[in-house]
Amino acid sequence: MNNLESLGWKTDSTINEESVARVLTVQKGIYRISDGELEYLATLSGKFINNAQSSLDFPAVGDWVEVQKLVDEKKAIINGILPRKSQFTRQAAGNKTEAQIVAANIDIVFIVNSLNHDLNLRRIERYVLLAYESGATPVVVLTKKDEASTEVIEEAIASVHEVAIGIPVVAISSITREGIDELLTYLPAFKTGALLGSSGVGKSTLINALFEREVQETKSIREDDSKGRHTTTHREMFLLPTGAMLIDTPGMRELQLWEGESAMEATFQDIEQLEDGCRFSDCKHSTEPGCRVQEALAEGELSEERFQSYRKLQRELAFERRKQDMKAKLEEKSKWKKISKHQKKHYKYK
Repeated sequence: MNNLESLGWKTDSTINEESVARVLTVQKGIYRISDGELEYLATLSGKFINNAQSSLDFPAVGDWVEVQKLVDEKKAIINGILPRKSQFTRQAAGNKTEAQIVAANIDIVFIVNSLNHDLNLRRIERYVLLAYESGATPVVVLTKKDEASTEVIEEAIASVHEVAIGIPVVAISSITREGIDELLTYLPAFKTGALLGSSGVGKSTLINALFEREVQETKSIREDDSKGRHTTTHREMFLLPTGAMLIDTPGMRELQLWEGESAMEATFQDIEQLEDGCRFSDCKHSTEPGCRVQEALAEGELSEERFQSYRKLQRELAFERRKQDMKAKLEEKSKWKKISKHQKKHYKYK
């Protein structure tokens, strides 16, 4: 095994592996990267920056990059990003229409919620949707099992199964280590996982439990509403003792969608199947006769909360797509305006 393979690399004879490294952390334009033997602090080359068209073109944690190493100084220059096999993307915070990559080249997305007031089925649906869209496999992890009764745990698992259809659900305790071995079966050696969830659900505590020592700072949550305080301030990839990689991420209470149309069917397969049973193919599921969805709602087969969540996510994705299309049109208009201005200037002085 070469050094890169310990980071999950698959041998590729078309690439000079001596110039390949993987991004471990990203902080304010500085990248900590590893080639499996040494770590380097890296910056982007001027050519890379000039060629970048959007935030998606910049390296993210988990990316494989082509670099020029300055071994003696333990520094490097990043010249390019190798093609991603998966990327977990969300709408960036703020008012700008811009994508933000949370993690790249991940095999497993661990959607972390805790067994307390913070268990949120609607948030889990969002994470499941974006996990499927990323190309990674979702697994739901329910933490703080030691603080919940057997009845609460069973009810929580049953509720999650209703919205995360066919997805494994693992209840764990990072304190007693119950469920940890089961969790690790979903993340074998040389695979990459990412922990995603809001603040206070126990992501950093789980990282510490996997290492059996404190590698991540943790903070207590508020007792009245189980809301967490931000501890992790940046994304970081850890090489676990098992040989697997795990990316810890800052808490994301608000998860704005960037894309997800293609994953709606997998995420809401129960509703999609009901829609297939409607009498009319363009059924709006309101007052149309022969509506299988309305029938399921009336009989309690489908909960009103899940159906409204489905509708809300559809509207949100449609709105996001319109914003992205408008941004693309404005950027195209701006590009041709600059070209026209340049041509006028050129012919004026010719």
